Amino acid sequence: MNRCRLQIFYEGRVQGVGFRYSVKSIASGFEVTGTVKNLADGRVELVAEGTKDELNAFQHAIRESELGHFIQNEDVEWGEPWGNIRGFEIAK
Repeated sequence: MNRCRLQIFYEGRVQGVGFRYSVKSIASGFEVTGTVKNLADGRVELVAEGTKDELNAFQHAIRESELGHFIQNEDVEWGEPWGNIRGFEIAK
């Protein structure tokens, strides 16, 4: 199984609308591990690891969910997995 790492910075009205909790809920339907957290500049950072197909499906599900209309921009980066993430959590 070829795992990779996906990092997305979401911009828009993504804080104060239950974004992180919804992303965590969506993650439960996928074979991914990761974290989602608010940033001081108003963006939300998502870091997830899994297979590329699973991560693509997870990213698509977030866009297609009720969260989609809050997202104005996504800055996406792919990389090698760090392998240090267990489960899916909302980070502080």
